[in-house]
Amino acid sequence: MATAQRQGLARGAAKRGLLFAALWLVLTGAERDGLVLGLAVVPAAAWLSLHLLPYGGALRLWRLAALLPGFLAQSLIGGVDVARRAFDPRLPLAPGWVERDSRLGDGGRVALGGELSLMPGTLAAGSKGRRIILHVLDTAQDIDEMLTREEARLEAIAPAEPRP
Repeated sequence: MATAQRQGLARGAAKRGLLFAALWLVLTGAERDGLVLGLAVVPAAAWLSLHLLPYGGALRLWRLAALLPGFLAQSLIGGVDVARRAFDPRLPLAPGWVERDSRLGDGGRVALGGELSLMPGTLAAGSKGRRIILHVLDTAQDIDEMLTREEARLEAIAPAEPRP
């Protein structure tokens, strides 16, 4: 492993360790008993996270704030749409499953699925390889356009992985 790679991995491990330490302090209220256990739990969590989701470069967390207004707007629009469908006597629903390719890496697809599941009318049910599986309330919606837009927004935080 090259020196630059090792330094990047060490930097990633340190960032995750700090993140897990901060989370541990919040969860335990910085109590003395919790701090002792945290000395074992935090490094174990950082090690496990690096093995489950290897460090792939810098996340642009400061850009996360830029995602919030769009996410809230889409959630509001989706909520109004779901409510309209629920109260419409004709019940204009066409639920079903859709599978679409995603250019995001594994972590990006997980984040995309989490974001879509929080939006009314969509539920991420998993993935198959580079495809994301969604359950939607209206299969006539332009799912491709929505996924393209949300993937682009997530790529601002974590770039897509190159295709094999």
